[in-house]
Amino acid sequence: MITGHTGFKGSWLCLWLHALGAQITGYGLNPRNSPSLFESARIQDICRSVTADIRDYDSLLRTINEVKPEIIIHMAAQPLVRYSYTHPVETYEVNTLGTVYLLEAIRTATISGINIHAVLNVTTDKCYENQEWAWGYRENDPLGGYDPYSNSKACSELVTSAFRKSYFHPTNYDVHGISIATARAGNVIGGGDWSVDRIVPDCIRALLSGNRLPIRYPAAIRPWQHVLDPLQGYMLLIQRMVEQGEKYADAWNFGPSEDSVRNVNWLVKTLGALWGEPDFYDIQSGTTLHETSTLRLDSARAKQDIGWQPKWDVDQAITGTVEWYKAYQRQEDMRNVTLDQINAYMLKDA
Repeated sequence: MITGHTGFKGSWLCLWLHALGAQITGYGLNPRNSPSLFESARIQDICRSVTADIRDYDSLLRTINEVKPEIIIHMAAQPLVRYSYTHPVETYEVNTLGTVYLLEAIRTATISGINIHAVLNVTTDKCYENQEWAWGYRENDPLGGYDPYSNSKACSELVTSAFRKSYFHPTNYDVHGISIATARAGNVIGGGDWSVDRIVPDCIRALLSGNRLPIRYPAAIRPWQHVLDPLQGYMLLIQRMVEQGEKYADAWNFGPSEDSVRNVNWLVKTLGALWGEPDFYDIQSGTTLHETSTLRLDSARAKQDIGWQPKWDVDQAITGTVEWYKAYQRQEDMRNVTLDQINAYMLKDA
């Protein structure tokens, strides 16, 4: 069961899991944007799709009782930083209380005998109390988050930790049999993301329309990674959780290698060059909303204990992203294009 399956990452994950033979139930609202990867890749044809709000406890419990999922991946969220400044209540309701409702539904369902093995809550690298450090944040660094989005995700992390300790403690794993973990990834890019106020989709919209794009924070440093890298990490983590749940019920970072940490100006310039329109943006000054200047993740623990490694560096990530949107512009079959990229990713260094 995947909450937020209609979103960008959720749609990629549905396609990948379906290709591996999984039976999927998606739970979420209709896509926030149009176009969307969910629609263009026809995700509704490969999974059972429940259209409902993550804040609807009764619907969550009813779905879990009907589906009886072995694995639950929680990706439903209000995912945008700038949107959270103007809609803070909605952001906290969805990202924090939504996690509470889901975990409580899971707790209630297990009491009635539903046999769930693993629960993964996907949060964000922005959940840390950002100190603008030059080094990567580790899983045991303090949580915080400056803006409502980041802070609501830190709250979601704390909620997950409280439920794990209170009801599904790893020391009692032989009794309850459920492993609950959280995953924190970097700035994910890839084809099919059409979100507003997110740098790559904003670039693509400008390039497709011929309009110039204002860049707010060109010097901001981010851990860019293709969407397939963290998704691979989530699936490896879930495999370990099912096999040896008590050991992996914790928080995990899935960030790119250090040489993939670049600033926004580099990303936009590189993307424009690959598209064939290098001069499509302007540097904007005078913005008032706070955004983190430097953000890095330390993923040494996932590499050592799970055996995860990012496969695509930032150059491959941008190239694959541009190729996806170019195929979309040519009106190709986007499910096949997306699956081809998944297959290419899996075959790399196989």
